[in-house]
Amino acid sequence: MKLHNLKPAEGAVHKEKRLGRGEASGKGGTSTKGNKGGQSRTGYKSKMAHEGGQMPIQRRIPKRGFKNNNKIIYKVFNLGQIAEIAEKYGITEFSTENLYMNGLVSKTDKVKILGNGEIAAKLSFKVDAISEKAKGAIEAAGGSVEVLK
Repeated sequence: MKLHNLKPAEGAVHKEKRLGRGEASGKGGTSTKGNKGGQSRTGYKSKMAHEGGQMPIQRRIPKRGFKNNNKIIYKVFNLGQIAEIAEKYGITEFSTENLYMNGLVSKTDKVKILGNGEIAAKLSFKVDAISEKAKGAIEAAGGSVEVLK
């Protein structure tokens, strides 16, 4: 069997029904589209999600709450996690670039440090946000903190 020998199965291919070719064909006159209305006209196209006279679904479903477009979403790291991450990846400067290089955050993520856990290693931090408790613990361990704007 080769590509040039292939044929469709028996009975799979039909002649196209020719619409609007006289009354005798049985498909003349309105060309099976019915009388009048948008659907019988040329160029008819229904709108997406159009439901006729029924109330559209986006108006039937109740709306709840409010979405704040200015909300900043941070990738959060606790001090306990930072000690493990620094050990595992050999990080001395905890910055968004280093975290991105090691596949821990994506390029556009903002990083925030929280104070849950303890840190003993002397690390420098360049992050987007940090809690007061975490800042105090890092400075007590001999590290430095820089908050990016």
